[in-house]
Amino acid sequence: MVIVHVIRSLDPAEGGPPMIACRIAAAQASLGHDVHLVHYQVPGSSERVQTMLASLPHHQRIHFHALPSPSMIERLLARNTRSALADLLDRIRPQALHLHNVWDPILRAAAAEAVRRQIPYLILLNGMLDPWSLSQKPWKKRLALVLGYRTMLNRAAALHTGNTDETQLIAPLGLTAPAVIIPNGVFIEEIEPLPPSTSFHAQHPELDGRPFVLFLSRLHYKKGLDYLADAFAIVAHDNSEVRLVVAGPDDGARADFEQRIAQAGLAPRVHIVGPLYGPAKLAALTGSACFCLPSRQEGFSVAITEALACRVPVVVSEQCHFPEVATAGAGFVVKLDPHEIASAVLRVLADAHRATQMGHAGRSLVESRYTWPRVAEQCVAAYQRALSHYGPAAASTSPPNPQPPSGRSPAAAPGPNPPRTWG
Repeated sequence: MVIVHVIRSLDPAEGGPPMIACRIAAAQASLGHDVHLVHYQVPGSSERVQTMLASLPHHQRIHFHALPSPSMIERLLARNTRSALADLLDRIRPQALHLHNVWDPILRAAAAEAVRRQIPYLILLNGMLDPWSLSQKPWKKRLALVLGYRTMLNRAAALHTGNTDETQLIAPLGLTAPAVIIPNGVFIEEIEPLPPSTSFHAQHPELDGRPFVLFLSRLHYKKGLDYLADAFAIVAHDNSEVRLVVAGPDDGARADFEQRIAQAGLAPRVHIVGPLYGPAKLAALTGSACFCLPSRQEGFSVAITEALACRVPVVVSEQCHFPEVATAGAGFVVKLDPHEIASAVLRVLADAHRATQMGHAGRSLVESRYTWPRVAEQCVAAYQRALSHYGPAAASTSPPNPQPPSGRSPAAAPGPNPPRTWG
């Protein structure tokens, strides 16, 4: 099957979406499909992208198409982008497109060209249409919906959501495209063999061999660093040994976080190490005593999934929409409250045997449900269902053993007009 993925940027500094797009594409290519990935070149990102790809299995099988870095006008109108996409689609004749994110003109251009050619496309929302996300710069998003993005969404063969919660949260928008629930995953071969649990301490002698709680994500307001600072103040009061490691690129929240930590007198016990990729990221995960992500909003967190795969007990907020953490016994899901977050972290730190059991439970959960090859099969199955609306063209393109999409969390009680779903 010929598949084209489209995303604005592959820069991992932008968080999970670039990593997700690359990994779905790589997994599909590993299954024998002809996979292409279109993106803009982003100045200054080349080294970060190459580092990310270096550890990615099967990335050599992807056909990358880097469009020139766009001017301000081009970022808004995407006229040259649309022309380049039209040439590419005419040349490779894809059977499906997969668009990553929502609010990027390159995606609207790709969708328009797909509609012209009657090529079905999916849109991976990455949580960008849930109420919290829409409340950020709301007037811009309302205007964007009026000026063409609602049409782009409605014309999609399906809206790719990460879990049932996300599907229910977008229902008030009244979009007409059905939802297909497909989670994110992990390449087990990308993380194995895991580095020794002592390697991160060896690389960071300032930790003095002490146990540490790990935050691994963009330093952005939505990631709940303010809650983390207040929670760690409680943890540090009850546990004199523990440290906090904050890893990730600054996305506007670092200064406020540092100020909170300084006011609490905890600066010597908090280590901000910047973004970590590849082996350095795995070393931080395997060396940590607990992973904590108190986000205000997540679609399907790659960081949580990677922590589970690395056998790390996790503490996450309810807004991460990952209830399996609790049901599988892999950690705690808590309200977005510093005292609840701190209490859960302290429970992990207080019982090493139970923490080890949580780590094994998390790894088992990932291996059974959240691997990229399984995700790739579910995506291709969704493309095939979409192609069935265009006639028998898909008959000879079936992937080996396609898996139907499956939800992650128990379905919420539907309203009077619940969103349609496939599978």
